[in-house]
Amino acid sequence: MNTLTIIVAILDVIVCIALIGLVILQEGDSKGLGAISGGSDTFYGKTKGRSKEAMLKKLTSATAILFAVLTVVLYLLAGRGA
Repeated sequence: MNTLTIIVAILDVIVCIALIGLVILQEGDSKGLGAISGGSDTFYGKTKGRSKEAMLKKLTSATAILFAVLTVVLYLLAGRGA
């Protein structure tokens, strides 16, 4: 393996770990039994949550695209794409 392949492989692993972390940080759509109390359904709670969740979703999408691109580049650099 040449140096460029090793660097891309290391970056791919780092981006993969970051992607896993971002997915874990996101909240699920269903609130379960916590939705019965209605404590977090205030106006301010909803808008604050939306901005954080929107940022996490955009960051997750960008990281997933970067991971896919790096994986394809690594595949091509390893000589299996030729």
